[in-house]
Amino acid sequence: MFDATKVKNECVEWIRTFFEQNGRECNAVVGISGGKDSSIVAALCVEALGADRVVGVLMPCGEQKDIDCAFKVVAHLGIRSCEISVSDAVDSIKKQVSETFDLSRQTEINLPPRIRMATLYAVAQSVNGRVANTCNLSEDWVGYSTRYGDSVGDFSPLSNLTVTEVKEIGRLLNLPEKLIDKVPSDGLCGKTDEENLGFSYQMLDRYIRTGQIEDKKIQEKIDDMHERNLFKLQLMPAYDHGDF
Repeated sequence: MFDATKVKNECVEWIRTFFEQNGRECNAVVGISGGKDSSIVAALCVEALGADRVVGVLMPCGEQKDIDCAFKVVAHLGIRSCEISVSDAVDSIKKQVSETFDLSRQTEINLPPRIRMATLYAVAQSVNGRVANTCNLSEDWVGYSTRYGDSVGDFSPLSNLTVTEVKEIGRLLNLPEKLIDKVPSDGLCGKTDEENLGFSYQMLDRYIRTGQIEDKKIQEKIDDMHERNLFKLQLMPAYDHGDF
């Protein structure tokens, strides 16, 4: 049975150890979307390092309807924050690429998170920071992240925890229920995560942890997505000459 208190405390200690070994005086830099994952990662970092060593970065791309949730997170945690619009950078790249090539739908969806990650590293290198990855196991399992976008970072507190487990930890951190139970969406194509995936996180989490699932078609879909997206979790393939 999942012991949320134990895992939360161990995760906090793990963050402290990471910073002791990888930047004793460094700050944690977290991209704040207003969703549960970034909120919980920021809260874990505050507990581990103190609010004065956590920097939240809000990165709207055009109108972000739920940006009030992101502001609520930084206010609730009392952390330093900045708002940096990525619209101009995204629009400029799309415009220049489309002058030579037909811009694919996947390009339009994945470009903003990649620009956001570049922005996070720009902030991190300016404030002596380390960038937090905010992905969870459920998303990673089916490849629901953007390679070299939200899938990367310097340390990852949640990548071995399912959505169900992450929510339990969020409640222990005394975050507002609205942030923990907010219906997750990618903020890119106007659909919720579960609408895009075609199954619920509850169903996925149960399958990941127990191997149990009643709907065989959904099982096949999850297995296929997992297999096709494993490359996102692996190091870049490199040719081995063999003579060195």
